[in-house]
Amino acid sequence: MNPLYVGIDVAQKENWACLMNSTGDELSTFSFSNDLTGATGLKDKCLALAAQHSIDSLLVGMEATATYWWHLSVYLSTEAELSHLYPKVYSINPKIVKGFKKSYPFLPKTDRIDAWVIADRLRFGRLPAECYHDERYQPLQRLTRFRYRLIKQITDEKNYFLSYLSLKFNTFKPRGIITNTFGATSTAILTEFYSVDEIAETDIDELAAFVQKSSNNTITDPVEVAESVKQAARDAYRLDKKILEPINFILATTLRNIQALQAQVKITDLAIAKEIAHIPHTLGTVKGLGPVLCAGIIAEVGDVTRFKDQAALAKYAGLTWHVRRSGQFEAEETHMSKTGNPYLRYYLYEAANSLRVHNDEYRAYYERKYAEAKTHHHRRATALTARKLVRLVFSLLQSKRLYEPKVGVFR
Repeated sequence: MNPLYVGIDVAQKENWACLMNSTGDELSTFSFSNDLTGATGLKDKCLALAAQHSIDSLLVGMEATATYWWHLSVYLSTEAELSHLYPKVYSINPKIVKGFKKSYPFLPKTDRIDAWVIADRLRFGRLPAECYHDERYQPLQRLTRFRYRLIKQITDEKNYFLSYLSLKFNTFKPRGIITNTFGATSTAILTEFYSVDEIAETDIDELAAFVQKSSNNTITDPVEVAESVKQAARDAYRLDKKILEPINFILATTLRNIQALQAQVKITDLAIAKEIAHIPHTLGTVKGLGPVLCAGIIAEVGDVTRFKDQAALAKYAGLTWHVRRSGQFEAEETHMSKTGNPYLRYYLYEAANSLRVHNDEYRAYYERKYAEAKTHHHRRATALTARKLVRLVFSLLQSKRLYEPKVGVFR
């Protein structure tokens, strides 16, 4: 084998490429525009060097910088003129590149040097999974990644809402029947009353009627809830009236943002369910894995045959743990690598949370791991349940068999 290693430092407008041979000699380094014209120039340079140096394979690496690398990776992976070089394209986590660069402490920080470092990293091997561009899964992947973004936005908005809620009503803690801060009853109390003084001074029967109406008559004892809310209002800190108005405005606006995003999630879920219906699979035979969770996993895994085994799939998802051992010492608490595909890891976590509720086998496994954990019980148990799920996902996608929920085996 006589490969050509191509390290590319990617940016929105201009890229730097370093072309290196197997002995680490720099054959060419140049900048090119991040467009089709620039990519064509890079291809021509690779072909010229391949002919000149009897190159028989091509390995390309670039940092996963936003989406700036995506078009170039697709072009180099699928360009017919490069097919005889069997191109392999890798999107490398910036943390890996940064860690590798530390072995060259005297290198400056420039785009040209970064391209050289990436090319040299390719030579050392032990690379992540290749960039995967399968047109069968790309539409689904766009949708599931968009949904991931919506969920993150909702989380950010909720945290922002809670930060301002602590200013207006610091003692408000949903309990008993009202358990959700963002439920209809809670949000009505928090946004329709101007201040905690107004809540504290409202007649108990009037407040109970308000609670009952806002809950759509689902609360059996509205008086108890009203008394609890009034007591919390009495205990709360008071704010100057000048700051109350902007806080109320922010709370109401943030709540509308959350509701709008949640509506978008519902629409996106319908689009995902429609798209996943065109992809045959048996993950849906596992109780607790609905269309969205199946779609999120399948969109990132793609063709499962590209993974050697379930351990390779787990590594791709970042569900591996660093061992910390020295002499007779071995750390009880180890950290997850989290250097794999964040979208796949997210959907595996969500699936694990669903299975611990709806699947007897996974519920028992989660509870056992929860009891065994010494710290971060839920987080560790969920992570280990997700790792167990990887084995099932790999087996089902590979065998295309149905899952038997009663005994946890195939049939």
